[in-house]
Amino acid sequence: MLSAGRRNVCAMSSKAARERPAYRCDECGLTTAKWVGRCPECQTWGSVVEASAGPSLRVVAGPVTAPAQRIAEVAADAARHQPTGEPELDRVLGGGLVPGSVILLAGEPGVGKSTLLMAAASRIAAGGRRCLLVTGEESAAQVRLRAGRIGALADELFLAAETELAAVLGQVEAVQPDVLILDSVQTVGSAEVDGAPGGVAQVREVAASVIRTAKSRQMATVLVGHVTKDGAVAGPRTLEHLVDVVLQFEGDRHSRLRLVRTVKNRFGPADEVGCFDLTDDGIVGLPDPSGLFLAEASLAVPGTCVTVTMEGRRALVSEVQALVGESQPATPRRATSGLDHARVSMLLAVLERRARLTLHDRDVYAATVGGVRIAEPAADLAIALALAGARFDNPTRPGLVAIGEVGLAGELRPVSAVQPRLAEAARLGFTAGLVPPGSRAEIAGMRVIEVDSLGDALRIGLERTHS
Repeated sequence: MLSAGRRNVCAMSSKAARERPAYRCDECGLTTAKWVGRCPECQTWGSVVEASAGPSLRVVAGPVTAPAQRIAEVAADAARHQPTGEPELDRVLGGGLVPGSVILLAGEPGVGKSTLLMAAASRIAAGGRRCLLVTGEESAAQVRLRAGRIGALADELFLAAETELAAVLGQVEAVQPDVLILDSVQTVGSAEVDGAPGGVAQVREVAASVIRTAKSRQMATVLVGHVTKDGAVAGPRTLEHLVDVVLQFEGDRHSRLRLVRTVKNRFGPADEVGCFDLTDDGIVGLPDPSGLFLAEASLAVPGTCVTVTMEGRRALVSEVQALVGESQPATPRRATSGLDHARVSMLLAVLERRARLTLHDRDVYAATVGGVRIAEPAADLAIALALAGARFDNPTRPGLVAIGEVGLAGELRPVSAVQPRLAEAARLGFTAGLVPPGSRAEIAGMRVIEVDSLGDALRIGLERTHS
């Protein structure tokens, strides 16, 4: 039997254990007994906060907001797309903005997110819908100067500079907009939530409040989001789950080309890509961007080959260039731009082993035209032809495009969407296509050649070969 003193001590210890605070990661949900600066599960910094240890609540049935209906009787007019006036942006969104939808547009600093949304907002306002642009990163005067430079001034476009959530919601109450653009969600904070703006708790509360307002008012909303150094959307992962559409804005700051990819879309396809041209006068949609990726040359140049890549559902004709030269140092240099470096190194090894090309003692440079990035294996054959042409100093045959994945044994493997790829190349005037066996593509006005191996492709694709 325990004495009264021992029983009291045990009771106090168990009570202290029950009252000891627990800590939970806002990012992945991991629970720990003590606070840590970095979650040991998801490796996120600053996401571990004290979890509430209050008693569990028993929720009873209450009044409903609207009675349940048969699904066939639910009106679908409220979910119709409304065009923004930017065809490429509408293409990515699936037709335009849906009233009450919330869109997250993420991208690196300086890529052109604010410029694109300013242009879209002015077109929306010019079409008769009221648009409110709330900026938390710049002053109203700075945004006004950009709008004047790109010609984005409209009577129904309202502008406000706010960094407090309550003030943002107050602006919505005052303006009563049809479309809200918040630039950006990481710069707005709430005094009711601990932490600085941009923190996990702050971003979650700001996004949740704006989403509730958008749904209740049937107001289409665009949230601009920052990205981390790895290219992921900054903030809690739940942010991407809460919104209806997630768009990724990509582009090299040294290139004019900008791509908007659909990562998630509840109202349309999730594999679309929009192409834009960023100029000094603003950003312009490119309905036919293939011209940016082809070099303008009247004569065939050794070390070049044309391929067709698929960006979502869109076929883009791209050109690959290569240069092979004598190597002065003991270790030859390998440099790539717009191509996967590891993929090019693998193709060099395949060319040397399977096609008997001497490349181990030479400098090799490979790049794309127009700043486009090519990562899919369907461009392997074009890269190999460009490298072989540069090594032999021979151009590829005129009017030829090459599509196919190259295996380590030198075989050509089939790729997807060969028919639309060749159709896009034929539209631009190409007359012959090298493709893997079994493609079964037929294009009017184009000679489709199926090849089994890399050696056959080099013999057919290059005008002449040397040993």
